[in-house]
Amino acid sequence: MDLTKLNIKEAHKGLKNKDFSAFELAIAYLDKIEKEDDRINAFLSVDREGALGQAREADKRILSGNMTALTGIPTAIKDNILVKGLKNTCGSKILENYIAPYSATVIEKLKEEGVIILGKTNMDEFAMGSSTENSAFGVTKNPHDLERVPGGSSGGSAAAVTTDFCCFALGSDTGGSIRQPASFCGVVGLKPTYGAVSRYGLTAFASSFDQIGILTKSVEDSQIVFETISGLDSKDSTSAEVRPPQSCGGRTSANLKNLRIGIPKEYFEGDFETKKTIQESLKLLQNQGAKLIDISLPNTKYALPAYYIIAPSEASANLSRYDGIKFGLSEEGEDLLDGYLKTKEKGFGDEVKRRIMIGTYALSSGYYDAYYLRAQKVRTLIKADFDKAFEKVDIIITPTTPTSAFKIGEKMDPLSMYLSDIFTVSVNLAGLPAISIPVGSTEAKLPIGLQIIGKPFEENKILNIAKIYNNI
Repeated sequence: MDLTKLNIKEAHKGLKNKDFSAFELAIAYLDKIEKEDDRINAFLSVDREGALGQAREADKRILSGNMTALTGIPTAIKDNILVKGLKNTCGSKILENYIAPYSATVIEKLKEEGVIILGKTNMDEFAMGSSTENSAFGVTKNPHDLERVPGGSSGGSAAAVTTDFCCFALGSDTGGSIRQPASFCGVVGLKPTYGAVSRYGLTAFASSFDQIGILTKSVEDSQIVFETISGLDSKDSTSAEVRPPQSCGGRTSANLKNLRIGIPKEYFEGDFETKKTIQESLKLLQNQGAKLIDISLPNTKYALPAYYIIAPSEASANLSRYDGIKFGLSEEGEDLLDGYLKTKEKGFGDEVKRRIMIGTYALSSGYYDAYYLRAQKVRTLIKADFDKAFEKVDIIITPTTPTSAFKIGEKMDPLSMYLSDIFTVSVNLAGLPAISIPVGSTEAKLPIGLQIIGKPFEENKILNIAKIYNNI
């Protein structure tokens, strides 16, 4: 038996039945990473000693009969989520040797369950990118085609799950950074409602967008992990108590009869690579009794411009702390300002510098009202579009991405790269939950993802519908 092929449910069953130990399971994953990650570059660091120590503790817990669904399950963590004692580079030279002094709330919750943390995964620098090409530590490659990107910014986590380097992985989603790589790599990617999962211990990019989420081998796995890491956290004032599945309107019966699915016309205009596959998936749902309802989200066309003003503006404020004084890279200068400039020049990559400059400009005197304030008003309109649509539909379905994974180096032009997020950023602007599930592939055998969008805090509804789709 290849233990690395198991999903969470299967691994839990094997551990419970004593078919193998948590130590054996961890060894299987660690050995696979050591042998094969050179060609993928999914991991930035692997904590073999720490993982084996956690596995021994998990085995003790299993023997005592005190195991949970995640006890002994190996995971990988995106390198912008703090794990005490491990490096937290954010894919940047400026934090190359930074060791996390504490763990994020999600990590503490996973450790309470007895999860085994294998290591930290590669990412676009400070989560700014859609291909993982912006990492200061090399490009992660798509396991389906090593000449293509895995998506971003959580490309390392998506590639790790796809290649069976871990049972599941955590990522973060600011404008599509979980769902887009999930689509490109053919795995399940859940972006929860803003506030459903604590952001405490997540290195900030754009604080009103950032959300920790999950990449898994199955929809059921995503549900297991979400129920573990979600909920109110006193350390994060934006977090909220998540309603239990039975009270959030989730469908638990294995049918789709009379489910009202909104199909936004703006997401299906023109001809693009993934359109036909998504339309075929919608027909499958319709054949199961679901009602397809045409809807309009008219302000969708303004989503990308609004996002690329607001998010860089927040980034310019959040990244000002990396000045070489308290932590991270520090370059000496002739005076304090010169030291700041040299530290940032050497420590930040081109894309991070680009977004800092865009954000600083948008917030500057004389331009704040014209750019930042106007973008925030557009954000309000986009949220209102979704609110109006959800008055007559239960969920909304769109493609996750307009194309399958593109080749490394193909979209070096920033505007071309930004368009990769065209179907995902609206969800972040509105703070909604969404999941990407694999629904087919191109002629070149590259995965295609379908995006299911739900009302706030109705993660269990979209998860249950995704499970039903997978069982059709």
